[in-house]
Amino acid sequence: MAHDVKVPSVGESVTEALLVQWLKNDGDTVQADEPLFVIETDKVTLEVTADTGGTLNIKVKEGETVAIGTVVAEIESGGKTEKDTSDTVREQESEPENTAPKDSGPSEKKEPKGQEKKSETENKEIPEKEERDKAGNISPSARRLAEEKQIDLSDVTPSGPGGRITKSDVLLVLESSQDRAVEPDASEPDKAESDGKTDPETSASDKAEPDKAGSDKGESDQADSGKAGSEERVTRKPMTPIRRKIAEHLLKARQNTAMLTTFNEIDMSRVMALRQAYKEPFKEKHQVSLGFMSFFIKACIEALKQNPQVNAFVDGKDIVYHHYYHVGVAIGSGKGLVVPVIRHADQLDFAGIEKAIVSFVDKIENNRLELADLEGGTFTVSNGGVYGSLLSTPILNSPQSGILGMHKIEKRPVVIDDEVVIRPMMYVALSYDHRIVDGREAVTCLKKIKACVENPERMLLEV
Repeated sequence: MAHDVKVPSVGESVTEALLVQWLKNDGDTVQADEPLFVIETDKVTLEVTADTGGTLNIKVKEGETVAIGTVVAEIESGGKTEKDTSDTVREQESEPENTAPKDSGPSEKKEPKGQEKKSETENKEIPEKEERDKAGNISPSARRLAEEKQIDLSDVTPSGPGGRITKSDVLLVLESSQDRAVEPDASEPDKAESDGKTDPETSASDKAEPDKAGSDKGESDQADSGKAGSEERVTRKPMTPIRRKIAEHLLKARQNTAMLTTFNEIDMSRVMALRQAYKEPFKEKHQVSLGFMSFFIKACIEALKQNPQVNAFVDGKDIVYHHYYHVGVAIGSGKGLVVPVIRHADQLDFAGIEKAIVSFVDKIENNRLELADLEGGTFTVSNGGVYGSLLSTPILNSPQSGILGMHKIEKRPVVIDDEVVIRPMMYVALSYDHRIVDGREAVTCLKKIKACVENPERMLLEV
């Protein structure tokens, strides 16, 4: 009996999804609850699992955009497999009876000859099967690149799900071989192709191009025959659903809000000393590392309690005030920026906040982030400092009215008690919707965040 595998619904507003990657090959035997494929919508990327066990028959290839509810594969139930197994058992049981009499000489000669022929066939089939298995477990973009650069797939170490070879794996082998061969002319185009593709997950966007093989060929021909060489090469790639949604969302925020940003700087000395003193016992007790994000989220909550406008949003002609604190944390991934929400962050301690962040990172890496994880935020914190950003103006996560931007910690000379001293300083930026948040509230909110981080005990005493 065949069981249909459909693209699941991930929200009322989502009507289609990109089938990014098959985690199983056509004809594989799968078990119930085993991951089958990865889909990507304009809101979330997730893995779809099998509802039942059996043999997988794939109907839709990787890289195709399909409507929600589309049948992308069928799973033949295990009844057929059980029948084949029982038939094999019966054949094995009857085989000794048929081969028992060995009186005649000719029959003895035929049997070794047949076995020898059979073993030769098996020896031929083993490498062919291994080659087919490996070829079926490589992404289309990686296969094209390997063929173009004449790279032996046996030298490639897979890093994708289920031992899948991605384009980044091939690029890694290519770059290492170029370093040994010292070919500067050929390394520059390859380096240009590898920029922004160090994460294995980024190969999913390459699979969204059904005619990429033709375009790659055209690009290489143009590069070889063009007068200006590889410096004029371009690559045109369609936006992934998530990237399109991010672009639309950010543009909408710029167009529909009166966004303004205020800045300040924070002396991180006391937080860094506190973290250094207690990070080991904290990790031993809570099984999670103590980071700076939990301090800033706690500080933001204290500031939002004193300035409720920053925790509100505009709905038509009304202002909606939230009496809870759902703090979104901006996390960068290979698919784009996502903002999962820590619900009721005011009710969590430092360990609870750190565990929530680690859980979201794990979900993103394993394509298990759910739509519910991204909804309902009232305020957002974005840490650009992990990428080395010194100063920036974060864009509002509409319909929210406030977002805090953190930046890298840098030692700078500052004046304290009329003396110039060196302190680890961080620039912070608070972008806000000027329609409902006045400059006074915005500056007061950011000063409160500064005071709480510079004096962490204030958060414990709630002063």
